Amino acid sequence: MSMPAAGDRAPAFELADQHGATVRLSDLVARGPVVLFFYPKDDTSGCTKEACRFRDDFSKFQEAGAQVAGISSDSTESHQKFATKYSLPFSLLSDPGGKVRKLYGAVGFFGLLPGRVTFVIDRSGVVRHVYSSQSHFERHAAEALSGVVQNAHRVA
Repeated sequence: MSMPAAGDRAPAFELADQHGATVRLSDLVARGPVVLFFYPKDDTSGCTKEACRFRDDFSKFQEAGAQVAGISSDSTESHQKFATKYSLPFSLLSDPGGKVRKLYGAVGFFGLLPGRVTFVIDRSGVVRHVYSSQSHFERHAAEALSGVVQNAHRVA
């Protein structure tokens, strides 16, 4: 499936977080804008840099009323270890088999590597900002925060 663009409805999903709790997109958007970042693998160099940047900027996302969630195909147990090791204050969602990743078109080069894509979704479930970069790990958080702030008037 192709990647949703700004203005498209975000595909609905239901996944388990690092604690085994069920997380639905509909529940997240009910609380405010949502930042979803798809990343390849827990505890790898680039993914750790990316996740830690979201952690370091987490208070800014909270101030903007945004929910943050990372998604990879790693198990809930792997997510729990990753979140604990780096004190990650947001949900890490387990997407076994990459079904949600495919719904969002977050596939990497030639479909060989999982893609690194960040989406900002407003309270009505519409994608407002997309940033895709395999190599600019730490820029994902800045792009997401910018997308949340720029679209704040749309999410009231």
